[in-house]
Amino acid sequence: MNIFDKNADAAITDAQLLADEARYSSFGDTVHYVDPPKIFQRCEGSYMFDATGTPYLDLQMWYSACNFGYANQRLNNALKDQIDTLPQVASQYLHPTRVQLAKTIAVDMHEKFGLDGRVHFNVGGAQAVEDSLKIVRNARNGKSLMFAFEGGYHGRTLGASSITSSYRYRRRYGHFGERAMFIPFPYPFRRPKGMTPDEYSDHCVHQFERLFESEYNGVWDPKVGQAEYAAFYVEPIQGTGGYVIPPRNFFKGLKRVLDKYGILMVVDEIQMGFWRTGKLWSIEHFGVTPDVLVFGKALTNGLNPLSGLWAREELINPTVFPPGSTHSTFNSNPLGTRLGLEVLKLGKEMDYERTVPEKGAYFLDGLRGLQKRHPEIGDVDGLGLALRAEICAADGFTPNRELLDRMVDIGLAGDLLHDGKRMGLVLDVGGWYKNVITFAPSLNITYEEIDLAITLLDQLLTKAKG
Repeated sequence: MNIFDKNADAAITDAQLLADEARYSSFGDTVHYVDPPKIFQRCEGSYMFDATGTPYLDLQMWYSACNFGYANQRLNNALKDQIDTLPQVASQYLHPTRVQLAKTIAVDMHEKFGLDGRVHFNVGGAQAVEDSLKIVRNARNGKSLMFAFEGGYHGRTLGASSITSSYRYRRRYGHFGERAMFIPFPYPFRRPKGMTPDEYSDHCVHQFERLFESEYNGVWDPKVGQAEYAAFYVEPIQGTGGYVIPPRNFFKGLKRVLDKYGILMVVDEIQMGFWRTGKLWSIEHFGVTPDVLVFGKALTNGLNPLSGLWAREELINPTVFPPGSTHSTFNSNPLGTRLGLEVLKLGKEMDYERTVPEKGAYFLDGLRGLQKRHPEIGDVDGLGLALRAEICAADGFTPNRELLDRMVDIGLAGDLLHDGKRMGLVLDVGGWYKNVITFAPSLNITYEEIDLAITLLDQLLTKAKG
């Protein structure tokens, strides 16, 4: 086959693509959750389609990167218009939407939290986390140690891996001398017996605060009033950790301790931002003010890599964080910033602060009905359209990863039936024991599609158990 023939790819089968991928592609830049990996040909709304045209209802939307649906016509048109207007410009120059997007986010943060701040762009979530690490190290005189949560995930670059709790992301890359200290995150479903969720939350805060009781607890020098740690990296709702939602009082207690001892709170909104929970930022549900907030993914609905962060003025003003403090060739690229600006306009106009909680409550009610029919669903919970279903043994508690793996395989086989037609279901696996379905459907999902999701999940569970 002549690989330079412009028509050479017209008849390539899935089998040939898989063979070529196995031979020529690095496996290190992807994750093969199923064997063989699934190949999709197109997408629209809440659906992906394979080569046979079979529709797959997607309940994870590219890890919450496509909050506004696949092939969203308004966002696609904004991208096309920008391509015809100013598709490229080097990042050392300015262009209108870069400034407008930064201003829109900064003004919104001031309205919500009463703080002046600035917005700093990059291209991917992990890269924005890296930039935030520079900001907090700089603000705390080079202190390079951080707190982070057990079950937390912040990316797989070297710096982000050091504050991500999973050792498997660090294991093959040498010693991480600046690895974070990982603190327990309140996990209501698996809390200690005899405690209410709020009592468990208070207990976690108290255990963290004990670290500062004396110099012998290892993180605090009371003689000079300094902590060894610069910042605490938090996901308000754990993403890869399984969409674990802490009690509402948790972050207030934690922030009280951080403020008392001069430790910055860096909030990672990469997966939960942009109305996934019914608020622009998920931290808005918890009544605390971040010092730094990192965002990415759904900022451009998956159409262009763009990420960024907001930081308080005193942490990021040009005197303390001057030009060149970080740099990426493609940061603040005009295609991305135009899309980001359109996403923020879209979100306001679509009234997601009202519709997402309503749809989320409806979806959660459907999951609870499913839980009554299947004791293997040990826990369901949700905030907006960030929902979880923890798959267990028949006792409703023991993690059952094997059952969920079968569910994923069956969903991607595309052999579910609805109204006599074949369908598939795209699910994401998360959780501390890899036994949690983390639901992140399109924010534009219809009530009919939610009903369909529950119907297909019922069928899927029945098949997987059989």
